[in-house]
Amino acid sequence: MGIPLSRRPHGSPQDWERNGLLNLTLNALFHTDPVFAGGGDIFDDGFFGGHRALFLRNDHGLELGGGAAGAPALAAVPGTALSTKLKRRVFANLDLAPDLGARIGSLTWYRGAATCLGLCALTFLMAPGFETPIYGTVAPAFTGAELDAARAQAIAPLGKGGTTGYRVAATRLVSPLTDTPERPMISLDGVKLASGEALLSVLRRSGVGARDAEQVGALVTRAVAFNEIQPGTTLDLTLGRRTDKSQPRPLQNMAFRARFDLKLEVARNGSGLALKQIPIAIDHTPLRVQGAIGSSLYRSARAAGAPAKAVESYIRTLATRVPVSRLGSDCKFDIIVKQARAATGEVQLGNLLYAGVSGCDSRVQLMPWESNGKTEWFDGLGKGSRTGMMAMPAAGRISSSFGMRRHPLLGYTRMHRGIDIAAPWGAPVYAATDGVVQFAGRSSGYGNFIKLDHGGAFGTGYGHLSRILVRGGQSVRKGQLIGAVGSTGMSTGPHLHYELYKNGAAVNPRSVSFTSMRQLAGSDLGAFRSKLHELLAVPVGRGAKDED
Repeated sequence: MGIPLSRRPHGSPQDWERNGLLNLTLNALFHTDPVFAGGGDIFDDGFFGGHRALFLRNDHGLELGGGAAGAPALAAVPGTALSTKLKRRVFANLDLAPDLGARIGSLTWYRGAATCLGLCALTFLMAPGFETPIYGTVAPAFTGAELDAARAQAIAPLGKGGTTGYRVAATRLVSPLTDTPERPMISLDGVKLASGEALLSVLRRSGVGARDAEQVGALVTRAVAFNEIQPGTTLDLTLGRRTDKSQPRPLQNMAFRARFDLKLEVARNGSGLALKQIPIAIDHTPLRVQGAIGSSLYRSARAAGAPAKAVESYIRTLATRVPVSRLGSDCKFDIIVKQARAATGEVQLGNLLYAGVSGCDSRVQLMPWESNGKTEWFDGLGKGSRTGMMAMPAAGRISSSFGMRRHPLLGYTRMHRGIDIAAPWGAPVYAATDGVVQFAGRSSGYGNFIKLDHGGAFGTGYGHLSRILVRGGQSVRKGQLIGAVGSTGMSTGPHLHYELYKNGAAVNPRSVSFTSMRQLAGSDLGAFRSKLHELLAVPVGRGAKDED
């Protein structure tokens, strides 16, 4: 809302902006307010003559009100024409606080600078000076009981010696003790063991005497060996009263979980210690989880409650038989995991026991089975996974191929029944695939020689070895270390002579590519199928007792 024409101050709008808001307010007051309209002197009733002098009437909308609203709060102060002219001349363009950053070099700027310098000089003259110190009083430091009382009531960091909340100053009713009393019993709960072998050292560090610690070790080893105690096992100790402070406290009671199915307690019985074994009932119920694969096999299995490690093992096992990415969303996964649940509520999850897929064209049933000293996954028909022949049983280059050649030592042409792989002396030699050692020893021109039988009319031979690391009749797996490269027998340098047999005849190892697959038969197949039917009968979320 603007100022009415009858109430506007003298001067152009440029003068209003140049003189600032204060000049605009002063001019408006001097020319429009009833207090000054009558020519009253502003020095008669204070600087502005009253409260009404600070505002314009139209700032509050008084012209819109009635007669009472439009009446002035104070009566007009009569004045002379001389005082009115003086106010117009002196205060019309007066700027009490000019901006020193604007209109630099003008008279207003110089006046403001002079005012600032004058105020600074006045402040400097009124200052006491640097050479005149200001004296004050410092209270004397507390000592004795006064210091104790002040510390007890003050707030100070503990690192600075603060004892707030710990004690208060002693009074005349407090008398010093001749001896510090001890707790009759000390309970130490949750003492962790880094390993079972550290049991005795942990007891001694906890304050148990050497004699009691040795007796505890002798009692515990009757029930369980130290190496069977899992790392992180917690001890609950109770130490009794001692007659002499120079002696260790006697062990009153100790309890810990020695195994998942066994808890041990050592308690004092008169002058000695006695061991109590507390068996814990364990329910071996395999955990079975089923559900639709949906958009993500891993997420669906985890959402159904399967453990993360079991799901990862399930996917790896399933990938050996079917492409996991090709399983449709309508397929259903079937996971069975070994589980042990203690009567105290703890649960231990074991290895994957069964991996299956149903409800679609890709039907899979896989279960692990141990045969000939090794564990392998078999399907419902007792067939194992297919394994391929290793291309190279040793790292190196082929120095001589299969076929007719001139013998480097005999000097005439004859059949070379294998390939030669040049490699450094002592380089590792691996089994081409799963098999059984048919021969391991010295064999005329082959030197140190190993022959493996892989079943299905196939076999491999490894000659000129410097070391033999297997024995006859031993089962080996694909990639297992069986020997080392050498130069024994009829050889001109360190290399591996590698042969491949099919129905007893040597063939070119580089021209044959085959896979081997194990097949359970006889009693192994019957036991396998019986175990598989037992697992398939387990309801979802429940299970029969696992005998493993």
